[in-house]
Amino acid sequence: MIYFNSDYLEGAHPAIMDKLVQTNMEQTIGYSCDEYCESAREKIKAACQAPEADVHFLVGGTQTNTTVISSILRPYQGVLTAVSGHINCHETGAIESTGHKVIALDSDNGKITAKQVEDYYLWQQNDESVEHIVQPGMVYISHPTEGGTLYTKAELTEMYETCRKHGLPLFIDGARLGYGLTSDSSDLTLPELARLCDVFYIGGTKIGALFGEAVVIMNPALKKDFRYMIKQRGGMLAKGRLLGIQFDVLFTDDLYLKIARHANEMAYQVREIFVSNGYSMLFESDTNQQYPIMSDEELAIIGQNFGYEYWTRVDETHSGVRFCSSWATTQENVDALREAVAALKK
Repeated sequence: MIYFNSDYLEGAHPAIMDKLVQTNMEQTIGYSCDEYCESAREKIKAACQAPEADVHFLVGGTQTNTTVISSILRPYQGVLTAVSGHINCHETGAIESTGHKVIALDSDNGKITAKQVEDYYLWQQNDESVEHIVQPGMVYISHPTEGGTLYTKAELTEMYETCRKHGLPLFIDGARLGYGLTSDSSDLTLPELARLCDVFYIGGTKIGALFGEAVVIMNPALKKDFRYMIKQRGGMLAKGRLLGIQFDVLFTDDLYLKIARHANEMAYQVREIFVSNGYSMLFESDTNQQYPIMSDEELAIIGQNFGYEYWTRVDETHSGVRFCSSWATTQENVDALREAVAALKK
């Protein structure tokens, strides 16, 4: 069985495993206060060209989203996001469990616009029942989105300007950030993205690490006492050096972006496999997530040898599904998929 279900099915990049083994018997201070975490912080700040940033390490995406969002919002506030946003669809109500509402805005491609944010904010502020309606307190987007789509520099600039105009901190979920930054259609660099939001995170779990996400706080107002929030949300790992070592390796010699670029190159082949065989795509994705529309009969056949993620029903006999490449996807597995898809058309 060859799995294209997601991008965290393998363990970790060999360089990370080697470093973890090499340092296994070292004694270090706990709770991410060790020298490896400090080295990783400095490398991340250098990559972002943001020496003023605060960098914190957490274990997983849901924990990171919950910790960041709950640290920003007042008790009566909610977070604006796309209806397909990860915090709205795939985190089991984690944000709501903290007492904050996820305010979902319509989207057909995973993205929301600055105009949508402003329209909602002004509607809430100007409604005569304003004090009876959850107040939008921040904006959450992901880059790439759930559909593998990307924000352009112009779109993100407009979004951030709107957020600052209305006092809404902008948080970017970067679980797959490397895949977005290395996309052929991306016009954003990491330093540019860092300056177009208040806080974001660099995903490691889905890009080469065993586990871990690096939160980068740009807005000074959001920095104070963030470690208290990490501890309260169960994210302060005693053996914090396990996180620092992984990010230290990922941000040495551009490894993070190199392996992300490989995943995209594999994904472009996956897309070509389906398009060249006459399949339509659910989303126009230029990242490692590709979404062909296939018949139920075809899915039953290809599912015997290939794993994929079911996404949505398109009509009575067809569904959109996700084939996801990763930093570890091999050419051999892509070639096997090519043969299998071609066989469906014979």
